[in-house]
Parts: sequence; C-alpha cells; structure tokens
Amino acid sequence: MKNNISKKDVINAQRLWADNIIQIGDLYINSGDYKKAAYDFVSNFYAYGFSNVLFKPTLASKNQFRIKFDDALSYFVGGSIKEDKGFALKSWKKIRFGDRYFILEGYNALVMGNYYFQTSSESEEVKVEYTFGYIKNDNGELVINLHHSSLPYQGD
Repeated sequence: MKNNISKKDVINAQRLWADNIIQIGDLYINSGDYKKAAYDFVSNFYAYGFSNVLFKPTLASKNQFRIKFDDALSYFVGGSIKEDKGFALKSWKKIRFGDRYFILEGYNALVMGNYYFQTSSESEEVKVEYTFGYIKNDNGELVINLHHSSLPYQGD
C-alpha cells in the first residue's frame, strides 16, 4: 500500500529531526530566531494538535512526561518548566542514529535504538537510548506520537 510507512521514511524523518535540532542550536549561538525555529520544529515533527503525543525526554526528571505542546517546546529551548535548560541549545555539532529496530504496521511505525550526540570532537559522543513512534499527519508526513529517550543504565 502506497501510504504505509517504510524504513526509508523513518530514516529520512530521523535525519531531518537531527538536522533541525542542530539548526536550533546554531541559531541560538548566532543570535538568530531559535525560538521560532523550535516552535516550527515541534509543530512539524511532533503530532501535537493532530494526535495525542507521549513524550518522555532524556533530561527530564521532575516533569518527566510532556503531553502538551508547550511542555515539549520548553524541553528543547527552555521556558515553562523550571528544570528545562534547552536541550536543543547545547549546540550539537552532529547527531547520528545507530542501529535501529523497526515495527512497521501500515500507518504506524515504532523504532528503537541508540542515537549519539556530539558537541565538539568526533571522539566525544553522548549515547542515548530511544523509542520513537510515528504516524502520518494529514499531509502524509511522518510525525512523532511517541518519544521516549534515556541515558543508558550505568550499573551499581
């Protein structure tokens, strides 16, 4: 079926997601309109306003779950939630997705794996575990309706 979600669709969506996170940080450093870019990012990449969204960001501990648009926006650039320092403002230089595992079922996709964030040198990466759920919006574009990410277990 033409409208089913494919692995290629997901990989492209993840690449664009990463590019936009990097762009928000670049705008912040260069005194650009990073807040508008972040607003557009959450609007375009997450299903808020179209569907319910389950969002548990990596660096959230007190307000762990971001069910509302403004709470997600706060996570990326700071704002309405005190603990938020602006994840996208860390000026990531590179974000890459490692191995991915897929469940593709028609108009729904679940993907989990690791993604890696670099701020400066190629050897310094922050490894994060993620699970993303995707659906298609009214324009046929993939949007995230499930985002759970966390730092790997460090042991005792």
